[in-house]
Amino acid sequence: MLNNINNIRLQFPILHQEVNGKPLVYFDNAATTQKPKLVIDALQRYYELDNANIHRAAHTLAARSTEYFEATRKTIQQFINAKEEAECIFTKGVTESINLVAQTWGKANLKAGDEVLVTTMEHHSNIVPWQMICEEKGAILKVIPISNSGDLLMEEFDKLLTSKTKMVACVWVSNALGTINPVKEIIQKAHAVGAIVLLDGAQACSHLQVDVQALGCDFLTISSHKLYGPTGVGVLYGKRELLEAMPPYQGGGEMIKEVTFEKTTYNEIPYKFEAGTPNIGGVIAFKYALDFVNELGKENIAKHEDHLLKHFVDGVTQINLLNNHAITLVGQANNKVSVQSFTINNMHHFDVGMMLDAKGIAVRTGHHCTQPLMQRFNLEGTVRASFALYNTTAEVDVLLQALGSIVKFSNR
Repeated sequence: MLNNINNIRLQFPILHQEVNGKPLVYFDNAATTQKPKLVIDALQRYYELDNANIHRAAHTLAARSTEYFEATRKTIQQFINAKEEAECIFTKGVTESINLVAQTWGKANLKAGDEVLVTTMEHHSNIVPWQMICEEKGAILKVIPISNSGDLLMEEFDKLLTSKTKMVACVWVSNALGTINPVKEIIQKAHAVGAIVLLDGAQACSHLQVDVQALGCDFLTISSHKLYGPTGVGVLYGKRELLEAMPPYQGGGEMIKEVTFEKTTYNEIPYKFEAGTPNIGGVIAFKYALDFVNELGKENIAKHEDHLLKHFVDGVTQINLLNNHAITLVGQANNKVSVQSFTINNMHHFDVGMMLDAKGIAVRTGHHCTQPLMQRFNLEGTVRASFALYNTTAEVDVLLQALGSIVKFSNR
């Protein structure tokens, strides 16, 4: 568990305000986490003292910026235990990372009749890029179904997995259900038929220990803004042999060795995939977010978040005992992180969200960019509460008290 939660909260300036006359209770962490002061300060410090483009320049500001930029790459390599820094490519986020793989590895390797497997619980960013490349190449997209509790049906995965399978693109942790998928088993089985595995790590990397070498995944995507870092920064991890064989994603500066009008030769990885000026300040500040998480300890954070989730689910159970099971929990896998979607009988999810906002409570409503998953449960959308390291049981109690009032209102 996390000690000194009040001291931790003091490091997040945004939490100490009122919304609609009530103290802010922020439970929209699966969409984006808040930023500690040291991340905000790092971003400001870069623009105040170090602002210069990176690589190649000889002057001091550029040298400092390059050093800090590449220090983040080193920290990421250690954070996920990649073999080398060159396997960590900076992108705008998970969406761009997945599109990069689909449009480079996919273009080079998929052909008519090949199959790509995804799961029912994928975010749109891990569905649409594969639909696009499958349509272009004549490949077939197949979907691994899930149970009513939100678990992958692994026996169905086994049936779908064949020698035709070339890519398994799988979310590690569902953003809508919180389900932790058995990715190590998936990777082993996929590799046994010669398939490549991409893991969407947008949620997993902020909740779980990550060791890409132990997992054996071929690609992993990481989002800064879900890991207490700036928006507009992501990472694609890929095994060197795959990255080297893939064509560039975009053309321009940085990704070249030499350009003539007759021919261009491409840079080494990771720079081959980092065309143009990146979000330098954001990347530099991301290191401070990773250091912050490392200092607190992933295991301690997970225990704290699991406690908050259990406290919430237990509280909903008590509300349901008194109100004829008015709240339906959506996603009740045994192995999950601190994300809980739910619906309230006879109420639209957006109305619930607005009523909570009136009490200063921020949650997410809608389909959570998982429309096929919502269709699986015959829902238009849900309310989603997602808990992070700076949340408290007292805040969960505020949410539960508000939900109790809303349930009574809905029963009128």
